[in-house]
Amino acid sequence: MNAVETTRPVEAPGPMVRARSWISGNLRERATLLFALIVLLLVVMAILDAMGMTRGRFDSDYLASTLIAYVPLALLALAELVVITSGKGGIDLSVGAMVSLSGVVFGILYQQAGVPLGVAVVLGVLVGTLLGAINGYLTAYLGFPALITTLATFYAYRSLALVISNQKPISGDAIRDLYGAAKAVEIPLIGGSLPLVPLGVFTFLLPVAVAAWFLLNRTTYGRRLYAIGTNDTAAQWAGIDTRRTRMLAYTFAGGVSGLVAVYTVAQFASARPDAGTSGAGMALPAITIAVLGGVAITGGIGRLSGVLLAALLIVWLNAAILLVVPGNDGAQVQLLALGLVLVGSALLSRTQLRRKSKSVADTVTQTPAAQPAGSGTGSGSAG
Repeated sequence: MNAVETTRPVEAPGPMVRARSWISGNLRERATLLFALIVLLLVVMAILDAMGMTRGRFDSDYLASTLIAYVPLALLALAELVVITSGKGGIDLSVGAMVSLSGVVFGILYQQAGVPLGVAVVLGVLVGTLLGAINGYLTAYLGFPALITTLATFYAYRSLALVISNQKPISGDAIRDLYGAAKAVEIPLIGGSLPLVPLGVFTFLLPVAVAAWFLLNRTTYGRRLYAIGTNDTAAQWAGIDTRRTRMLAYTFAGGVSGLVAVYTVAQFASARPDAGTSGAGMALPAITIAVLGGVAITGGIGRLSGVLLAALLIVWLNAAILLVVPGNDGAQVQLLALGLVLVGSALLSRTQLRRKSKSVADTVTQTPAAQPAGSGTGSGSAG
């Protein structure tokens, strides 16, 4: 007689358990985590502001004004996203130097040679594209390590910018009139109820972000880029021209750097030969933002939404530090915070990769292996 087995109904988890599980699961997504950190930063700074512990007002107008620095950093972080995703140690330390050199060339053409603005902008971007193509050729076709290549071209491009400009900023009436391209404006239709936003967010960042999203997610080049970053050898066996794909990634980074050069000329109302290399430069913050945004330094993994949120977090964190720590000490604390963020984001990426690998291994272990045909208890030979 077969015994009737009774099973106890599984109790549904309570609301607190479900909420904790939802928060834990979603915070593993980099974009959600970054958004939570931005909210936390805003809450902490609002409390400090209410307690009178800041040197100025931490309000929506102040946050909107800091977006003028958000545009170049976010653009260069998108350039690093494409380069690092290409894999094989991909990185570009020369983006700041390309900004300086392209900006100087643009300033000479527009201010001194009298080239029309549209033509000067195109030529400035083409200079950056050419500089990026040099990086790509040395890395992809000649096989030089990207770290060494872009460090060498960083020194070369920075030196050229100083020599060509005679170590002096290039300025004049024509360039000063460009400041309007970086000024704050009202958002159409709803601008009266919101703070003024820098015009570069709409004329520089938004078009490039849309183009980068389309390139990475809706083109065969994007699929090839992720493929070579994930497994270069497998991509070659699949018929992908890995060298060309990788070179185009560096070329794209150079073109974006050229566009940032035009923006910085408008922002500073002069073509400065150290625009992208002074202080900590633009390259290291851009790389930090890319890694913080979830771009795997090993390649093959990276999302545009995470990079844009990471750039916003870094810009507002720097702005918050300046309100709390005065003078030169504030700039040093910014560098300290940048280093801590880079280490923390690297550790987080490593932890997430380990968790993903463990999850895949557990799935493989729990999957029952298929039995070969003819095996089992029912098969046997006559004795």
